[in-house]
Amino acid sequence: MSSDFEGYEQDFSVLTAEITNRIGKVPKLLGDEKKQMVSNVEKQLEEARELLEQMELEVREIPPQSRGMYSSRMRSYKQEMEKLEADFKRSRIAYSDEVRNELLGDDGNSSEIQRAHLLDNTERLERSSRRLEAGYQIAVETGKNSESEQIVLLMHSSLHNT
Repeated sequence: MSSDFEGYEQDFSVLTAEITNRIGKVPKLLGDEKKQMVSNVEKQLEEARELLEQMELEVREIPPQSRGMYSSRMRSYKQEMEKLEADFKRSRIAYSDEVRNELLGDDGNSSEIQRAHLLDNTERLERSSRRLEAGYQIAVETGKNSESEQIVLLMHSSLHNT
């Protein structure tokens, strides 16, 4: 039974070496090559997870007196898998930032343009708030139509709650 486990160990070792190699290549590739590499790494990570599951099943079948050694090996393999997944995640984050910049055409000037839009929108919001506040004051001073007063009060309360 331990020979099956050892065979899975060898497969896991080879597979994790390939995954590590490919993860290292992801940031250096561009376009479709990068997409293909990311897809391949995802498939290999899934295959490695399946190998770990098979190894766990084998460990359960090993007699209790020998199980301890294999259990500690499994813990180290799981830690290795977590490290690989974290490395891949970091690699993908760099990849997604690159894609985002490509799509948005981030050329350095976009942050200044975004800042200008933000200032314009802030000024527009402040003007709208002042108009709503003035409308509220008129409604309160007039106070003749209770229905319209309630509407304005609702608008006023929603303005101050946001």
